[in-house]
Amino acid sequence: MNERPLTGMFRPDGLAPDIKEYESKGGYQGLRRALSMSPGEVQEEVRASDLRGRGGAGFQTGAKWSFVPMGENAPRPKYLAANCDEMEPGAFKDRLLMEGNPHLLIEGMIIGAWAVQADIAFIFLRWAYKEAARRLEKALHEACQGGYLGKNILGSGFSLEMRIHTSAGRYICGEETALITALEGKRATPRSKPPFPQTSGLWGKPTVVNNTESFCNVPHILAKGAEWYKSISRSADGGTKIYTVSGRVKNPGWWELPMGATVRELIYEHAGGMREGYKFRAVIPGGASTEFLIEEHLDVKMDFDDVQKAGSRLGTGTMIVLDDRTCPVGTVFNLENFFARESCGWCTPCREGLPWIAKTLNAIECGEGRYEDLSMLEAHCHLLAPGHTYCALAPGAVEPLQSALKYFREDFSRHIEGKGCPWS
Repeated sequence: MNERPLTGMFRPDGLAPDIKEYESKGGYQGLRRALSMSPGEVQEEVRASDLRGRGGAGFQTGAKWSFVPMGENAPRPKYLAANCDEMEPGAFKDRLLMEGNPHLLIEGMIIGAWAVQADIAFIFLRWAYKEAARRLEKALHEACQGGYLGKNILGSGFSLEMRIHTSAGRYICGEETALITALEGKRATPRSKPPFPQTSGLWGKPTVVNNTESFCNVPHILAKGAEWYKSISRSADGGTKIYTVSGRVKNPGWWELPMGATVRELIYEHAGGMREGYKFRAVIPGGASTEFLIEEHLDVKMDFDDVQKAGSRLGTGTMIVLDDRTCPVGTVFNLENFFARESCGWCTPCREGLPWIAKTLNAIECGEGRYEDLSMLEAHCHLLAPGHTYCALAPGAVEPLQSALKYFREDFSRHIEGKGCPWS
């Protein structure tokens, strides 16, 4: 691929470009084109690009925007929010996007706000992202001074106010309705759907929430067109994807690649393969709340449909590699302990089920496990499945567990028979 739409505007020294440098490389040209189009035409351009949400769910971005009531009789004000909370273990792509080019996020949000006719936009930022906050504040000031925010943007008659909201620091805040509740100053608990946020969200008004990376794709779609955006992909999903790889690989990091790069390509070409003395055993492909893939899946394309067919989810594209010298039971216990701690406690299956799972896994890891525990863990994977809880936190939390019970059954048995972890 000769042209990378996101990282092509990044400075090699790691500093964020100021507004003049951003403009010199084509920045805000997507916004200028968007303002020459009707909001409906912008929605259609994004829909035609096949941009799917980069926050994990993979919903079609243009379709999501089209659900917002439009016209003179639509409820006002309307809101737009960027989900920059990124609290999932192993995730760091959004932080690097915001630190590397904050104007890219801001421009994408302004275009999204124009498309749905939002009046106020929020950058919902993880509390720990101090450097990202500093760079975003500077970029927001520059955008206001440059006429890209505030009243009558670029003489279009469209006005937008944009603010940074620092998160309280809970994983559940990344769920869009919990994010909206937190923005209202309340305890971050999810809401039942319907009504969906696009019709009744923040303070009961139409609200669109998209992930950081999703918004960062939008300026390039508007500047260069939907067909160009689709042409740089290697799958049915449009565009590029930020993939990250962590674990015992030689070169952990992140890469922007055409959507559809394979698991093998990411681990063995870009991440350099496994470190000396370690062998590949499995990978969590889309963040901590996705199922393991094993060696037979190395040639699976990292796009939404192919990863799902392989039995997992693309999610955020945050790959965590499991090696042959790391205990899979301990790995899963670490993840389940995190999810149990981060449950908002609103519904019983999640509030009671996840701590019980974590307690049981800890017992197995410490040599106090029984074979009956495995049946109990499998039962919890069913009891916390989609449709049994108030939101998707618990169903996502049990995905690595149920795949671990499938692929690493012998490891669980060795813990039980040997009265403890063989790796300790």
